[in-house]
Amino acid sequence: MSEVRITGVYVNYYYICQRKLWLFSHNITMEDKSDLVTIGKLIDEHSYKREQKHIDIDNTINIDFIENKGVIHEVKKSDSMEKADLYQVKYYLYYLYKRGVENIEGVINYPKLRQKVSVKLDQNDIKEMETLLEKIKATLALEIPPPIKKTKVCKQCAYFELCYI
Repeated sequence: MSEVRITGVYVNYYYICQRKLWLFSHNITMEDKSDLVTIGKLIDEHSYKREQKHIDIDNTINIDFIENKGVIHEVKKSDSMEKADLYQVKYYLYYLYKRGVENIEGVINYPKLRQKVSVKLDQNDIKEMETLLEKIKATLALEIPPPIKKTKVCKQCAYFELCYI
């Protein structure tokens, strides 16, 4: 299998829906038509205005902002996809760790909820992340998208029409 560039969005989508991940990774994008995605972008734009935002690293991870204390931040609209959000930030920490950056932490910011979730990366997370990355690569390599798995998030998904209509 050729080397695949796995982004934080890929990790996030893997936990939300592997079909969505496959479609997105094959340049089938529906987010520009989604009101929820637009709202998320507006929240991102209007939150934490004093911070230098959207730090792109290797055209692979895009950190919303970084504190001087070595804390990376990811801004999210709601905590409804908390596991996906958590693993996206763990992937950022893992990606930086693999490039020699240590002793950093992550925070998921939910400005509408006025909540923050601290994220750390330990040795178990590193092993789990390596397994996860192989699973993501296997999903991306499929000839056709994975089958639809109806979940509670489907109705609000930007890809709903593509999957169900």
